[in-house]
Amino acid sequence: MNVEATTLPDDSNLLKQMLVDFQGHHDKETGILLEEISLLRAQLYGRKSEKFKPVDGPQPLPLFDMPEPTDTIDETEEEETHIPAHNRKKRGRKALPDDLPRVERVHDIDDADKICTCGCELSRIGEAVSEQLDVIPARVQVIRHIRPKYACKNCEGIEDDGPTVKIAPVPPQIIPKSIASPGLLSHILTAKFIDHTPFYRQEKQLVRLGVKVSRTSMCKWAMQAASACQPLLNLLQDEVLSGKFINIDETTLQVLQEPGRSPTTKSYMWIFRRGDPTKPVLLYQYHPTRSGDVVRAFLRDFQGYVQTDGYVAYNFLDYEKDIHHIGCWAHARRGFKNVIKAQGKNRKIGAADAALKYIKKLYTLERHARKNDFSVEEIYRMRQDEARPILEDFKKWLSKKSLQTPPKGLLGKAVSYTLNQWHRLIGYIEDGHLTPDNNMAENSIRPFVIGRKNWLFSGTPDGAEASALLYSLIETAKANDLEPYAYLRYIFDRLPTSSSLEDYEALLPWNIALGQMKRVFTG
Repeated sequence: MNVEATTLPDDSNLLKQMLVDFQGHHDKETGILLEEISLLRAQLYGRKSEKFKPVDGPQPLPLFDMPEPTDTIDETEEEETHIPAHNRKKRGRKALPDDLPRVERVHDIDDADKICTCGCELSRIGEAVSEQLDVIPARVQVIRHIRPKYACKNCEGIEDDGPTVKIAPVPPQIIPKSIASPGLLSHILTAKFIDHTPFYRQEKQLVRLGVKVSRTSMCKWAMQAASACQPLLNLLQDEVLSGKFINIDETTLQVLQEPGRSPTTKSYMWIFRRGDPTKPVLLYQYHPTRSGDVVRAFLRDFQGYVQTDGYVAYNFLDYEKDIHHIGCWAHARRGFKNVIKAQGKNRKIGAADAALKYIKKLYTLERHARKNDFSVEEIYRMRQDEARPILEDFKKWLSKKSLQTPPKGLLGKAVSYTLNQWHRLIGYIEDGHLTPDNNMAENSIRPFVIGRKNWLFSGTPDGAEASALLYSLIETAKANDLEPYAYLRYIFDRLPTSSSLEDYEALLPWNIALGQMKRVFTG
């Protein structure tokens, strides 16, 4: 603050008061800045999880050190044996899956050792069996499509039309005239979108298996496969809009060759998730903007609940007559968690802990409902009878605390955010289908974020759109408890012969039984 001497009063008491006021203001601003620095350090070097563990709890192993004998991996699984007086924990090695193929190796004693010292032959009374898990590296093979040709020998001498030759038509393929089979395509796409392995790494892996496939070919195949799957994406979008509950979130994406834009300009990957747990659908969309127009265009004539975070682009949803806009308690809770993070290990229990205690009570009710398999109606009644009083008390506490806390501090920001979002945060108690937070959308965007750390960017808008489509198929399959590779191979086998709406609907994840996908591998 710049002060000219001519503007200062001559009264010494007034000067002292000005100095005291300035010092108080300076201390307050310094405290806010130190708090922000502490939070930035915690976010940069501290735990990323919002779950807090005691300092004396289990610590992670050093990155390059082998575990000590006491820290070895526990291969046992605890089971409970019920005894009338108490429960006793039974320990034992976790059994390997029964559906895995078994290869038996018999380790027998020599014939000479099968004779007892008394001269009699030993009788086999049983066997000791132990199992080890073995892995065989991927095996590359070539599928030869042989189409016999047939001709009429009696027509060989006819000069008009020549001999009659017949041959079976070329079998339809997901990518016509390509060496990529459904199995290879599924392998490549699963590696990239599930295991987050970029194409250039897969190129090196295939070389080790004895075959050279360029990353350029892989990229081209991925875009062609995505184009062939477009009818499925259209059906998935219809399913999202036909529900009554949608979660929305977005994250950044870098696209290098967007027309009229710098390669460093941020683009966005949006996620629209159908909230119905019995038929989950995850729809990803690439857009060069984070504008609310993306949401407005997608929702169109949607009627129901839309759950988002507090980003301003979603504000227009509050005024849509057919949409009930609800907020996210995880975001509100995160603000109070940041206060605790900034305080460090030697902190004292304070207002942030009191706020988190209110929120914890709400989530305790939700866990109790899930654990006891409450019906939708039971969840609604529970929220009205038990959650509503907690919310009312919390609102009074927040209103009082907002008058006592500097608004620029972390606690003040957390209180202000929660109060400003209050009309959305309480919306979940009005329907038993709804959830308190937007974590389903955030969890759905996480696989893309992890993949982005490996492949870093998309080359073109077309590539980004193809990635969005393939993510939609794969993550929807996962959400419906299907193995992604098996699902991709199943639909890649059948898409070339699909033409009607019924054909495409039969390929949606919830219309496919596990046994159907297993038949893909057996022919």
